[in-house]
Amino acid sequence: MTPFGAAIRQLRAARRLSLKRMASDLQLSPAYLSALEHGHRGRPSAALVIQICSYFNIIWDEADDLERLAAISHPR
Repeated sequence: MTPFGAAIRQLRAARRLSLKRMASDLQLSPAYLSALEHGHRGRPSAALVIQICSYFNIIWDEADDLERLAAISHPR
């Protein structure tokens, strides 16, 4: 699991969101979101990181932290 994937999973769990629900809300496939969380996909695009920040109402330092995690997250 990548640092970004772990952060997304933690955000989902804290809000009691299923992967399927979050994927649907973001208009992503559940398989893609799962692969992103588990580090089986490349870095997420900047647009997707912004979309996720907006989805979770993340701003300022938290958003910067999530963008940093996305930048350093490489698939295995």
